[in-house]
Amino acid sequence: MTGNSPAVVAASKLGLTFQTNDGPVQALSNVDLTIGKGEFVSFIGPSGCGKTTLLRVIADLEKPTSGTISVNGMTAEQAREKRAYGYVFQAAALFPWRTIERNVGLPLEIMGLSRAEQGERIKRTLDLVNLSGFEKKYPWQLSGGMQQRASIARALAFDADLLLMDEPFGALDEIVRDHLNEQLLELWGRTNKTICFVTHSIPEAVYLSTRIVVMSPRPGRVSDIIESTLPRERPLDIRETPEFLAIAARVRDGLRAGHSYDD
Repeated sequence: MTGNSPAVVAASKLGLTFQTNDGPVQALSNVDLTIGKGEFVSFIGPSGCGKTTLLRVIADLEKPTSGTISVNGMTAEQAREKRAYGYVFQAAALFPWRTIERNVGLPLEIMGLSRAEQGERIKRTLDLVNLSGFEKKYPWQLSGGMQQRASIARALAFDADLLLMDEPFGALDEIVRDHLNEQLLELWGRTNKTICFVTHSIPEAVYLSTRIVVMSPRPGRVSDIIESTLPRERPLDIRETPEFLAIAARVRDGLRAGHSYDD
C-alpha cells in the first residue's frame, strides 16, 4: 500500500482450515496483507495454494478460522451486505436465457433500482467494456472473451470500489487474453477501482499489477510481495523490456523458493 490511502483490504494473521471427511485441511496460514485504494494486486502461486480461497475470504464466501480481515473498514460480512465489491468468476456464469443487458442488470434488479437507473448503469458499464451494441444479444451469440467482458460489466454495474477477479481469462486463448489484459488495464485506469486478481500466469501478473503477492503451496502463505516499477501506461511490448523480465524472474524465483519438494 502506498502513501496514506485507506486500507481497502486488511488481513492480519489470517488462517482457514477446512474440516473434511479425511480430517482438517489447512488452506491458509498466517496471511498478513494490506491493499490500498486504487491498487491492482495479483495473487499468484501453484494450484491449491489458497489464492482463490483468499479471494473468497475477502468476499465473505468463506469464513476464516483464525486472524482478522476487514474490507473498506468493515467486516467482510458487512462489506458483502453493503455490496462493497464486484466478483468476476473463472467462467462468465451468464444466464443463457437472458440478453446481455439483462445479465448485466441482474444485480440492479435484485437491488430494486428503478428501470431508468438500471438502464443508465447498464449502458455505462457496457460502454466501459466496449460492448455497446450487443445489449440485445444472448451469451451464446458472443465469443468467450466477449462473455467475460459482459461478466466484468455485471460486476461493475453496482459501482463498487473493489473488484475481485478469479482467473477470469484463464480459459481463453493467448491472443484474446492479451487483448483483454490491455482492456482491463485501460478500464482500471479510467475507473480507479481497487482490483484483486488471481492468476497462474507470471506474464499476466507482472503486466497487470502494481503489486504481486506470491503464495506458497498449501497451507497458503504469502512468501513474497513484489512492488512493480513499471509505468502505469503499459503497451503489450513492455513485456520484452529488461525491467519487465527482471520482475518476472523475481516472481519465478519466489514461486520456486516457496515450493517444498519433501512432501
